[in-house]
Amino acid sequence: MKKLIIILGALVAVILIAAAIAPKDFTIERSVVINKPRLEVYDYLKMMENSKNWQPWSKKDPNMDEEISGIDGTLGAVQSWSGNSEVGVGQQEIIKMTKGERIDFELRFQKPMHMTNQAYLITDNVDDNSTRVVWGMTGRTPYLLNLVCLMMHGKIEKDFTAGLEKLKMILESETVKGDEVKNEETANQPAVKE
Repeated sequence: MKKLIIILGALVAVILIAAAIAPKDFTIERSVVINKPRLEVYDYLKMMENSKNWQPWSKKDPNMDEEISGIDGTLGAVQSWSGNSEVGVGQQEIIKMTKGERIDFELRFQKPMHMTNQAYLITDNVDDNSTRVVWGMTGRTPYLLNLVCLMMHGKIEKDFTAGLEKLKMILESETVKGDEVKNEETANQPAVKE
């Protein structure tokens, strides 16, 4: 019994020491090049309604409740979600926009844990018809939670990569005009009037 207590005590000490030296600040960033002009990509990204088409969390919980308050695609717009244990509960708010270049969000997670992080989408010209999209998130985690976040880092990177690949697929297979997206097959057909 004494040996078991010593082993458990040593294990707890290792965890506490690891949490003390593990980084508390983090940055996760992934990028993709999309064969579309920068403004077209930016105009698609700024619309929170479009995020359910490419961000991976919609796939993880197709029954997730989502709501957008404010005017979508503008400063102060808020997207709220509530889903299963993989998705959790939270909000993202557009807190800064630089037209054609960058959108900054505040992410407020409520479940499975309370945390506030910053996220961003950057659009950079590669050339006139190609855009590099950078999706990033930064934050600070409290002591002990930093170990959990450190373990989740790779999972979030995979989610960001999957989301950006889906975004690339959507935008390269569709014609984007302003806030409106049309499938290339129907983009050149005249509108049907009734």
